[in-house]
Amino acid sequence: MQHSGLARYSMGIGDRFGREGRAQLMALARAAQAGIEITPVWNKSHREHQITGTRPESVREEADAAVAECGWTAAYFVDADHIGRANVDPFLKASDFFTIDIADFIGAAASGPEIDAYLDAMSRYSGQLAIPAIAEPLPVTTELLDAIARRYLLGIQEAGRVYRYIAERKGAERFVTEVSLDETSAPQKPTELFFILAGLAREGVPMVTVAPKFSGEFLKGIDYVGDVASFAREFTQDLAVVEFAKTTFDLPAQLKLSVHSGSDKFSLYPIMHQALRASGGGVHLKTAGTTWLEELVGLASSGGEGLEFAKAIYRQATERFDELAAPYLSVISIDRARLPTPDAVDRLDAAQFASALAHEQSCPQYDANLRQLLHISYRIAAEQPDTYYRLLNRHREVIEAHVTDNIFRRHVQPLFQGVVG
Repeated sequence: MQHSGLARYSMGIGDRFGREGRAQLMALARAAQAGIEITPVWNKSHREHQITGTRPESVREEADAAVAECGWTAAYFVDADHIGRANVDPFLKASDFFTIDIADFIGAAASGPEIDAYLDAMSRYSGQLAIPAIAEPLPVTTELLDAIARRYLLGIQEAGRVYRYIAERKGAERFVTEVSLDETSAPQKPTELFFILAGLAREGVPMVTVAPKFSGEFLKGIDYVGDVASFAREFTQDLAVVEFAKTTFDLPAQLKLSVHSGSDKFSLYPIMHQALRASGGGVHLKTAGTTWLEELVGLASSGGEGLEFAKAIYRQATERFDELAAPYLSVISIDRARLPTPDAVDRLDAAQFASALAHEQSCPQYDANLRQLLHISYRIAAEQPDTYYRLLNRHREVIEAHVTDNIFRRHVQPLFQGVVG
């Protein structure tokens, strides 16, 4: 395990089945050759481990093997993604990055005395809060502070409890921490983020990344849905809040924003790149399992049994839609009436199926509904591991090319290098 810390830029590279670590890392090695340092963070959640039948140790093994094969000498991490006190224990040995998810505690009120103590500590910021790089001061009223305390304080306290639980068992110097607020109903405004960071500092949580919920929709596997201009203002202001909070609350100098379900948000990458370049800030982009889709693209484009397997996955997915969609209802938007029928998909040749699935928005065959459905259908492949892994091995070269190209061309280049088109 290496703990020299995250670089200014880092990527969470989820890998549902643990077979693409080398291909993922090759994309970041290409970025390094171009002068862009991006720290890889292999992330996998408790839910994903349950569905695929894997364990946290397998992610560590995948990361270590990829690093050895690629000769990677910089830092890298293994993320226990979206954990809480109830499910963190299995991750303690293998993980050195912990994403503490407090969404379930947002909106539930802390005790009255704890709220009063928080409000007393925050009262010094009442009035007009001036933050460098934000043109207008942010108004802070007593009513606003009270609303923030009642909505977020219990979650802040829970983050502190989970952090201390991990630190007592691993040692505080042996892991890095992210706090996640993104899986909640409403986005956090920049003022709220400032006071959330203040509360986390009071709890002694030395997070290096924080994942707020942004406005708009960050859906799985497809582009951003929302007002791009509003996101640009919000992201720029959040960058400024993080920089100001680091010095104001003595938070880690590495602290940066984390963008969850950040893969495939192509309309946002040029805006984010400009904001990062102007501010000097950093970002952690957490991908949303789209490596599994690149495996499917590779199988389908290879034709033969690989294509038939991909078509069978789609047919079963349409039959099991409600079951597969249930855990992801807040992060998908599938128009079932516009999904192609399984019979229609069966008539597609290898190139047509791959074109419908691959996220090439300029391609007339691209189908966002089909892509989202297959995104949440990895459970079906996990139910037939012998067949799936045999096909992955048979078409290894094609699949790895798709995985590496997806990360480098579609994500690294537009977001971190500013390459458009």
